[in-house]
Amino acid sequence: MTVRVDRSFEVSAPPERVWAFIADPENRAQAISVVHEYTANDPAGKEVTWHVELPIPFVRKTITVETEDVARDPPTYVEFVGRSKVMDVTGTHEIVETADGTRLENSFVVDGKLPGVETFFERNLDDELENLRVALADDLRATNSGGD
Repeated sequence: MTVRVDRSFEVSAPPERVWAFIADPENRAQAISVVHEYTANDPAGKEVTWHVELPIPFVRKTITVETEDVARDPPTYVEFVGRSKVMDVTGTHEIVETADGTRLENSFVVDGKLPGVETFFERNLDDELENLRVALADDLRATNSGGD
């Protein structure tokens, strides 16, 4: 079974600022609650290894997910794929300018290879996208207030 979630949200920031956040694969990794550690594997930041801990039966150790940005169209689109023995994931982020700022359109597809993976993500992908929205909002606030 494959799980797909499409969600969008709007922020009061220019598209270039949203791009600066979403194009960084480390920002995306940090926003996902089950990614407990990550490693950037190349200087351009297009390849990142996620170390994922899923609270499901049959998975008793950390899963290594090799992710790669496979398409980038600055400042409007990024697509990544992640592959592991337990699941494959594809994510897209499209940045659309609006009258009041930017809409970030997100799509995630998770194809589980073990029982329970799809069920976990079916129940939790909305929360993971909310985590991404909060991380972006926090980053925008920090930038606007002159912080890191």
